[in-house]
Amino acid sequence: MRAETPAPGDRSIEMTTEHVHSGSVGDRPPVVLDQASPRAIEWTAESIASGGVVAIPTDTVYGIAASLARPEALDRIFAIKGRPDRMPLPVLVSSIDALSHLVRVDDAVLPLFGAFWPGPLTVVLPATARIPERALGPGGTVGVRLPNHPIAIEVIEKAGGAVACTSANRTGVEPGHTAAEVATSIGAELDLILDSGRTPGGVASTVVAVDGSTLRFIREGAIPIAEVIRIWDEARLVP
Repeated sequence: MRAETPAPGDRSIEMTTEHVHSGSVGDRPPVVLDQASPRAIEWTAESIASGGVVAIPTDTVYGIAASLARPEALDRIFAIKGRPDRMPLPVLVSSIDALSHLVRVDDAVLPLFGAFWPGPLTVVLPATARIPERALGPGGTVGVRLPNHPIAIEVIEKAGGAVACTSANRTGVEPGHTAAEVATSIGAELDLILDSGRTPGGVASTVVAVDGSTLRFIREGAIPIAEVIRIWDEARLVP
């Protein structure tokens, strides 16, 4: 048995019911798309690029993703999470090369990229004019990360190389580690949830800020602070 399921940007393609299932939140059940579904990655990326707000898996927890070029979608993330306006949205990228139009990268930060990317390290760097206000932190900075998750990287790449993405939960509530948990908590307010099973990490990323030769810690997460300091110090000792 087959059932027609509208796909972002392509309403002519059918997919089997085994690949799509619905949660039971509110009046509108969330659309949960299995990553094994044909064109699942493409549909998820198309939804982001066209202004949708979707949940995607990462190497830490599930995240809510939206296009940096869609202010209304960024506003929806704040509304869905109940996120304070003073908390900027971090950005996930699909490669280090994608940073070139987003942040100013000093040579001092490259050893951290080499040691911890892809992985659970968010680095706060000076932003370029390409970063919207919703993602800007103090002093015109933005937190960027390359996740160690092939599905996330592929979605981000197909959506343009960078997306605003924060944990899929309401502020102050435990983040979702499975698509089902996301569906139960905030699914009815999302356009799509991409189901890739349980996230492999479960602990939020460590967050550091780099300004020239200065390293500042903002949050300890999946990577111990001592390990970041070790890499930072070793790099500075190299002649």
